Amino acid sequence: MSNLSNIGKLIHLYIDEIEPGDGIDAPEFLISATAKFLSESGGRNWVPVIVKEVEEDKYEVIGNSFIFAVAEAAGLEKVWCVIADESEETEKISKILSGEQIPQINLSTATRDEIKIALQYLIEKLDSQLKGVKLAVATNRIDEAPRQYWKDFKPITKLKCGITTAKVNALKEVFYLTPQPIPEPEKVNLSTATKDEIQAALQYLIEKPNSQLKQVELTKATERIAEAPRQNWKSLEPITKLKCGIGKAKINALKEIFYLRKEGVGSRE
Repeated sequence: MSNLSNIGKLIHLYIDEIEPGDGIDAPEFLISATAKFLSESGGRNWVPVIVKEVEEDKYEVIGNSFIFAVAEAAGLEKVWCVIADESEETEKISKILSGEQIPQINLSTATRDEIKIALQYLIEKLDSQLKGVKLAVATNRIDEAPRQYWKDFKPITKLKCGITTAKVNALKEVFYLTPQPIPEPEKVNLSTATKDEIQAALQYLIEKPNSQLKQVELTKATERIAEAPRQNWKSLEPITKLKCGIGKAKINALKEIFYLRKEGVGSRE
């Protein structure tokens, strides 16, 4: 659509050839006062509007929407613009660079420092839902968690880091997730398994497609199984008595990963 020879160029366009795009939610005072100042200062927008060509001699604003709104309010006939290409990526970066869109970080792969500065931004915002969350605690617990497998932000509410169910949606402003499939763990001897081994195995079983354990709460099940006298079990049946969401109808699902073998005994469940 766009004239490739114009992409990246600064061009003086008639304002009636330009559509405002998404527009901008700015106070009327700021637009009006800035428009007056622009008119009194020669009527030239030294910071250009970013536009893309949508058809011949027709354009749409994709960045610096505030400047376009001011130019309209000032009654300018023409406005200086930079012509961008039509890709979604270009539109996104234009909005981010012009301060119209908040950049987001992939929490699945973010570094500890990236998590820290994003959380700090959210915590220190005016009227923040995360006010009172301890930055160091939340950063460390999220960084150490198996976030590469998270499908949503709910696991954060189980980390005891101050981010509860009522607050977790605030994270969506700066974070997104690209979850990896949970790898199938090796068989786990439940007689001697550590709490982390139990949790990893249960998480795999709970989150696999068509899981019989879909509604089981991972943290509760992990803690109750880990605390039980597993070294004395002859079968997995005692799990059904732990009130951890795994009843008799679901117990066989555990056998895909778990087995029982006392120290020095060679047989498996």
